[in-house]
Amino acid sequence: MLKTTHISVISSPRETECMKKGERLDNIEIETMAAEGKCIAKVDGLVIFIQGGAPGDVVEVELTKIKSSFLEGRVTAIRKLSTLRAEPFCEHFGTCGGCSWQHINYETQLKYKQQQVVDNLERIGGLTLPALSPILGSKNINYYRNKLDYTFTANRWLTKEELNIKKNQFPSPAGEGGRRPDEGEVALGYHIPKMYDRVFDVKNCYLQPDPSNVIRLLARKVAIENEIPFFDLRKQTGFLRTLTIRTAITGEVMIILQVTQDEPTWTELILRTLTDAFPQITSANYIINNKRNDTFADLDVICWKGNPYITETMQKPDGSGALQFRVGPKSFYQTNSHQAYELYKVAWQMADLKGDELVYDLYTGTGTIANFVAGQAKKVVGLEYVAAAIDDAKVNSKINNISNTDFYAGDMKDLLNDSFLSQHGKPDTIITDPPRGGMHEDVTNMLLKAAPKRIVYVSCNAATQARDLKILSEKYEITAVQPVDMFPQTIHVENVARLDLK
Repeated sequence: MLKTTHISVISSPRETECMKKGERLDNIEIETMAAEGKCIAKVDGLVIFIQGGAPGDVVEVELTKIKSSFLEGRVTAIRKLSTLRAEPFCEHFGTCGGCSWQHINYETQLKYKQQQVVDNLERIGGLTLPALSPILGSKNINYYRNKLDYTFTANRWLTKEELNIKKNQFPSPAGEGGRRPDEGEVALGYHIPKMYDRVFDVKNCYLQPDPSNVIRLLARKVAIENEIPFFDLRKQTGFLRTLTIRTAITGEVMIILQVTQDEPTWTELILRTLTDAFPQITSANYIINNKRNDTFADLDVICWKGNPYITETMQKPDGSGALQFRVGPKSFYQTNSHQAYELYKVAWQMADLKGDELVYDLYTGTGTIANFVAGQAKKVVGLEYVAAAIDDAKVNSKINNISNTDFYAGDMKDLLNDSFLSQHGKPDTIITDPPRGGMHEDVTNMLLKAAPKRIVYVSCNAATQARDLKILSEKYEITAVQPVDMFPQTIHVENVARLDLK
């Protein structure tokens, strides 16, 4: 544990009443990382949550929030660099909300992700854990994602430096005919964190492999040259909304263009330019969306050219061949394809199937885990909320010649009930991979009632996993825990826990 540098600004938490936002504290030594990626330091026993530092840094901090029991702040100057630092590789670091840990070396990232899992399970869940296996790091720490969503905006976010330049160019006071400094500056990029209507222009992104960057840049270029209107998020006017790019291990690429109205000339110009330039695009799609948000689960997807899907592949867990998965525009598939295999292999190993088990796969999505383990089970029953995903799951079983899977759609807390268990049989093993919110309490209670011999819980949020494991601990003992890093350079970590019936 790093020693904290104490200063005499605060002698007790009571003195926070005299402090002001914007005040600066100097020579603060950062101790460790908090669960949400902020750093932690202490000043005479008072905790400061700090944005923008690394463990071991000595920094100047500007206070942004003052509470009676803690402070929040941001780094304004670094007095001494930590030995745990790495050089940020992206020009958008500090503006973009992604890759927020790229200034910390990967070995240290893994250390704090593992600690995040332990802290959540032990402190939130109050659980007794077995010895944890070391976190499984990702082989690729850049260019590992297979899906990115970019947003068009008619008014791009400007940096402070750009804003000062624009203000000098357009000095007219508001209300006297002067325009906003960012008015008319278009962009195709990412949202600024916590700002729904502010998007910055992405020059180069290190998350998705080529041709992702060049596809995005060409789409932007064609739209500007042909004066196709970018969307104004506040006024809800314009034509181009979003561009989604999905890539697969097979080399296939899918693009999904969201537009506000049916204007074939503009839509086809962009799609034709992209598909002519990139033969890897085997699926070109568009969506007409005139809602006030960009979600399209409830909208029709028009396949303009190619297949309405791309194909991912994954080795079978026993090494006997490869599985194929069709991924459509609305399909969920783990966004780190290579590391998804490692994650699912951990789940398969923890399930320890012998070949005669009835397995329930909860939150099955497009049936990836169900089909992954089907070769080692008597039967797998997959349950999922999204009906379209269940359709994909059935197709994925069919194209892989898997005949021992059944899939059902419905709200999990309503679908998984006594009647369902009576009709389909009580499971010997349950594998569950819920969304970030975890499982509904009715679902955890039904798991206790079904009492399978083993539960394997895959989670992308150790905090909600801890809550659910606490409920399940009434009948189950945690016998294995394995963190897996699916998202290098970020604060996020997956965790797999095995529970055996007491």
